[in-house]
Amino acid sequence: MAYIIEEYKGRFPLWISPTQVKILPISDEQLEYAETIEKELLKSKIRVKVDSRAEKIGYKIREAELERVPYMLVLGKKEAEEGIVSIRRRGNKENDVMSLEEFVTKLLKEIEEKEIF
Repeated sequence: MAYIIEEYKGRFPLWISPTQVKILPISDEQLEYAETIEKELLKSKIRVKVDSRAEKIGYKIREAELERVPYMLVLGKKEAEEGIVSIRRRGNKENDVMSLEEFVTKLLKEIEEKEIF
């Protein structure tokens, strides 16, 4: 295990990361939607946490980056209304947008294939 920690410098691939996805609602209004997504991800056996603190979104993203979480879901009003997720991959500044089903399929494929990014 020490070799793996040293090799990846704590930036584990998705399949061995302790927290695979962190859900970051922009405000308390999106908290219910975040919890719904959390339940769906847990059904697929994806390790997920919701950051429900009343902090600014930039702070939540920075914290998730420091925790080296592979994927962050940034949820705002638009995402909650349209039933989509805004995905930010660790180390990237840009977000992708897709349906939750597409995201789960992508994660499960990445886990199954043991991808190393």
